[in-house]
Amino acid sequence: MGVRLILKDGCLTALLSGEIDHHVARELREEIDGTAMRTRPSVLKLDFSGVQFMDSSGIGLIMGRYKLMQTWGGSVTIANLPPKLEKIVSLSGLRDLCSVVKEVKEVEGEE
Repeated sequence: MGVRLILKDGCLTALLSGEIDHHVARELREEIDGTAMRTRPSVLKLDFSGVQFMDSSGIGLIMGRYKLMQTWGGSVTIANLPPKLEKIVSLSGLRDLCSVVKEVKEVEGEE
């Protein structure tokens, strides 16, 4: 499991990959929070396109980042949820707190 963080135009994107369980969620939380607290983005985008599995720790990860972003008036966007994870997020009620989007990735070489 890993995370790649990209800051661009006030948006911090966390590209998540692998599986999110309670061991991994703690590491992700520390890395994302550290960068977010230093940069104070207006939007934190959690991109789940590379995540194959998530238990309730993933819901906690999203909820905690939502609370953090609220402290300085920011928001959280959840992007590219695989179908199984989309169901978990919907059942948790996070759609009421965060924007949930499906983004089309641009393919290099296409015009």
